[in-house]
Amino acid sequence: MSPQYKALVVALIWVVWVLPFALFRPKGKAKIAKIDRRAIWGVLLERAGVLVIFIHRSGEWAEAVPLWRLALCLACATVAWGFSWTSVRQLGPQWRIQAGLNEDHQLITTGAYRVVRHPIYASMLWMLLAGIALIGTLPLWPVAVALFILGTEIRVRVEDNLLLERFGEEFETWKRRTPAYFPPIR
Repeated sequence: MSPQYKALVVALIWVVWVLPFALFRPKGKAKIAKIDRRAIWGVLLERAGVLVIFIHRSGEWAEAVPLWRLALCLACATVAWGFSWTSVRQLGPQWRIQAGLNEDHQLITTGAYRVVRHPIYASMLWMLLAGIALIGTLPLWPVAVALFILGTEIRVRVEDNLLLERFGEEFETWKRRTPAYFPPIR
């Protein structure tokens, strides 16, 4: 695979992933009840993790990609797309980048939210894995995973605390039976 095709695959998988965020963007202004700005540190660490995947010496972009890596990339991206397309639509006006609650916030526990409590973060993790499969190099990809997971753990804890505060035992029950964003991680 030439460097141009490699860059094209990267661009295409990210466009398909980000599309639901644009298409299903909340219309109008929701009445925000609470925002917890501490989650921004998680956002920054997640983004740093994703960016680390794209750091390469000049010759590495020109290296051929074996077919198995392309297939693994597309498999991971497909899982990510499934999570992003379903979860953003389900959240509706509750979706936002900042951790927060609307005045009329509802606890969503159906669809993708039956599989994991934070399917958007799951989709982001699968996109990170897709990038690693296609263009990840040592020693950078383990650094990327560590940064991403640290950032996601910050965000999950902040959002879980907001949901616990609002929904109490209903949230606790759901939390006990539903992993955070990756089935082995509660």
